[in-house]
Amino acid sequence: MSAPADATLEVVDLTVTYGGLRAIDGVSLGVRAGELVGLIGPNGAGKTTTVDAICGLIEHRGRVAFGGTDVSSLPAHRRALAGIGRTWQSIELFDGMSVAQNCEVSARRDGVGTFLRDLLGGAERRSAAVTAALDLVGLGEVADEAPSSLSHGRQKLVGVARALAGSPRLLLLDEPAAGLDSTESAEFGTTIRGVIDDRGIGGLLIDHDTDLVFTVCDRIVVLDFGRVIASGTPAEIRDDPRVIEAYLGTAPA
Repeated sequence: MSAPADATLEVVDLTVTYGGLRAIDGVSLGVRAGELVGLIGPNGAGKTTTVDAICGLIEHRGRVAFGGTDVSSLPAHRRALAGIGRTWQSIELFDGMSVAQNCEVSARRDGVGTFLRDLLGGAERRSAAVTAALDLVGLGEVADEAPSSLSHGRQKLVGVARALAGSPRLLLLDEPAAGLDSTESAEFGTTIRGVIDDRGIGGLLIDHDTDLVFTVCDRIVVLDFGRVIASGTPAEIRDDPRVIEAYLGTAPA
């Protein structure tokens, strides 16, 4: 299965092996600017491993191109500088810093060390990118609060804002709605969809909340045992017998 030629992100024949185990087996997918693509599948299907490979965090074979440039050989920090941002399954926020300071770590191009020296020396400054990111996800009014003072759902949004503060052109979202109830998940999905539409960036969303994925995504890619078993619109995936057998069980409403 080949990825779209005009994709902001183009992944072709991505393969990851751990010893004798082939965790990812020839995965190809694409994400265009302004498009939100869902990546779903059973536990252990290889979703997070795929994102880790795209980010350059693990060794892989195959081609990863971004913005028309092959980044397959670049380390993770170079891919991040090229515009590939991500969130993590665990929130991993610094509770000794404010919400805005957590985001500033991602925004500063002069290095985390410089930011920490400014912070400890009382010369902290808030970048426009951080202010814009927090406003976009609706957290502008809590910029100076500690992350621990926020609800779990809002802490998840801080993770998104932190990624956005780095001005990515592609946002990889790994289980961003994990731990949220159905109402919080729906609100979170609306915010993510708004971010993609407002910024015009590409997004790849991993989540086990199929209602969320089917509601907010333009297209969906389904993995099983490290392979793509289906790719298409939510309507196409909803009724695909391979997906129903491997993952959904029954078609979502």
